[in-house]
Amino acid sequence: MSSVQVGTTFQPDERPYFFWEYEITDSQIHELLRQGSSLDKTWLITRILEYAKWEDIWHYLTPADIHQHLANMRFRRPADRELWTYALNRWSQRD
Repeated sequence: MSSVQVGTTFQPDERPYFFWEYEITDSQIHELLRQGSSLDKTWLITRILEYAKWEDIWHYLTPADIHQHLANMRFRRPADRELWTYALNRWSQRD
């Protein structure tokens, strides 16, 4: 029997754990990802990829979101770009 990992349950007015030093709520993050500037989206996506748990990344993002902004992301660890590029390429080959 396999177990399914479930991500964190975020409340709309709650600040997610990976934005510990910013006053931003779950609903504000979703709104910025939908309608924010390209710069805001790139920053948010990078932050989520660097600090959120794997299962929580997908609460906010799709592979298409990551792919669209990957070229402009500035990761703390340069190897992260290579890992995400590899993952996105592999996932696109399955389609």
